Amino acid sequence: MSASVLTVDEAKKANIDVIVDDKGSNAVHEVVVALRAARRSGSACAKTRAEVNRSGKKPWKQKGTGRARAGSAGSPVWVGGGVAFGPRPRDYSKKVNKKVAQLAFRKALSSRIEDGDILLVETFAVKEPKTKQFTALLASHAPGARRTLIVTETKDEKTTLASRNAQNALLTSASSVNTEQLLAFDKIIVTREALQKISERIARK
Repeated sequence: MSASVLTVDEAKKANIDVIVDDKGSNAVHEVVVALRAARRSGSACAKTRAEVNRSGKKPWKQKGTGRARAGSAGSPVWVGGGVAFGPRPRDYSKKVNKKVAQLAFRKALSSRIEDGDILLVETFAVKEPKTKQFTALLASHAPGARRTLIVTETKDEKTTLASRNAQNALLTSASSVNTEQLLAFDKIIVTREALQKISERIARK
């Protein structure tokens, strides 16, 4: 069965509270920045003068040579010395309030629904774990899309294996899809079971 565009009215029938104004735009920005920051390794590191492998001996005596005072060959002003104020391992992650994260997800989902970029299907699965079958199924549901996100309720093993080598496509579950992913793809294919799961996920407490 071919995919159908998820309209605002159909989304509301599925108990999805569609945001039609600018509410949540700042939350989207905050969450996307946090998601990208969390992926940064923060592993950049430069050795200080205490860590470089240089002798601790004073290069020459303090006075009487006519040269500038030098206390260590590991000084940052010497070639091969340590780095002053260099990068150190750090954590770039940012904390985002749960309500802000939920608002951002709702806003991102609502904007894609309004733009007609979410396609609804009954199921999305291949018979054999082959990339060719996966790309063919993808093309039948979202022809012409450069990048496609597929959201299902549970990941079918054969479909998961078939999707691994598919370029410009990502298969994910309704419980793990995030705000950044909703905004990064041209088209989003969602199964009906996944749509129900998303509805429960963003339901207001």
